[in-house]
Amino acid sequence: MCFHSKQTKLALEVQSRFNATIDNPVEFKPSDHINGFEYPKNPVIIDKKQNVITHYNWGLIPAWAKDEEIKKYTLNAKIETVNEKPSFKNSVDKRCLVIANGYYEWQWLDPKGKAKQKYELCLPNEELFAFAGLYSQWVDKETGEIKNTYTILTTEANPLLAEIHNHKKRMPVVLKREEESKWLQHEPIEHFAFPYSADLIAVKL
Repeated sequence: MCFHSKQTKLALEVQSRFNATIDNPVEFKPSDHINGFEYPKNPVIIDKKQNVITHYNWGLIPAWAKDEEIKKYTLNAKIETVNEKPSFKNSVDKRCLVIANGYYEWQWLDPKGKAKQKYELCLPNEELFAFAGLYSQWVDKETGEIKNTYTILTTEANPLLAEIHNHKKRMPVVLKREEESKWLQHEPIEHFAFPYSADLIAVKL
């Protein structure tokens, strides 16, 4: 799974890496710990505007939702069932890149997870990368507020992540740089399921 990430790079570096412009620089705030359960706004690139970096809230709210409560269950979406789940099936063709340069997992050191070891997963030199994301637009019927939200896809863990994320054996889909465009161009979603994985390294914290 993936509920905690980081994005510590400055705006110019992010814009250069993704060949896109940040539409609202005031919203762009580097952070060494992004907690999904705070449903923060994070930088994303959506399929319809691939030269723009905008900010969506983590925790997908499907258009049909009556309120925001569902977002606590939609930080991640399992790639194996995303076409079937009501929360996500209407967003399968709404692809986005979720910009980051690391994320965190905790290895259980005992059967119940009372003792844990924290790891950071990242590329060498903490280079920027993108999670495979899906997005949705939701309108609050009481206030008329429009909220743009996203979820991060997860898949079966590769050997490295299975050892670290050893209680659920899942990992987020981190896109290979050369395939980010394929994701945005709606290449079949199954292509990005395990054994697909980027060459991440694990750092014990």
